Amino acid sequence: MTLTKRIIPCLDVKNGRVVKGLNFESIKDAGDPVELAEKYSKEGADELVFLDITASDEQRKTIKELVRKVASVIDIPFTVGGGVKSLNDARNILLYGADKVGINTGAIKNPKVITEFMELFGRQCVVVAIDAKRNYELKEDVNVISDGEKKFWFEVFIFGGKQGTGIDAIKWAKKAEKLGAGEILLTSIDKDGTKDGYDIILTKTIVESVSIPVIASGGCGKPEHMVEIFTESNVDAALAASIFHYETQGVQGVKSYLKEQKIAVRL
Repeated sequence: MTLTKRIIPCLDVKNGRVVKGLNFESIKDAGDPVELAEKYSKEGADELVFLDITASDEQRKTIKELVRKVASVIDIPFTVGGGVKSLNDARNILLYGADKVGINTGAIKNPKVITEFMELFGRQCVVVAIDAKRNYELKEDVNVISDGEKKFWFEVFIFGGKQGTGIDAIKWAKKAEKLGAGEILLTSIDKDGTKDGYDIILTKTIVESVSIPVIASGGCGKPEHMVEIFTESNVDAALAASIFHYETQGVQGVKSYLKEQKIAVRL
């Protein structure tokens, strides 16, 4: 039986509004999170991801009221991340109505927290978000990748893409899985907001390094990009923001197109 591929709209939230940037910078408004969430749920999105993108950077918790409101208008699995550091943060997010907790900076700072989440809430609730960027300064102990003439490695970034960690993304993905992650939300900072397609090399490399589901994120500008990422890598889901927020494509339209291209999706 073929597993269907998931299509996941993403709500990047800042100051209570959905926003969209380019390479994690130049943020612009994209709408009301509750209205957009309800719309995507009705249009047939498989899941929804809500990221409070400045929570870690601003050293604060995710906006609970907003999460609660979004949860009340949708009937699909719902992942929430942003500023999650402790069991208490994760518990609260699940109590507000989320089905899964996304953690990025908090997991890098304290990897043990992944195992704590898994033991208490179950592996299926733990989504480790990895924001990765190509680094052309090679060093010892990283997985060097060759793209034609250039050699590089993928570095993990934290605090909403603002701070490099010196950690190799492939190694971190493997470690996160070992510690108890149920899924990886993989975002290419290089591709974020560019609308010129997902980073196939990054996605394929991470998918082949782990056995848990991976969600591809960063760079989707049209349905063809989803076809490309599903065809070129064995990724489980494609996440997108711009193409849905700015009415370029509805979720249903995207899924119908994928079906025509022989990609197994749930209509």
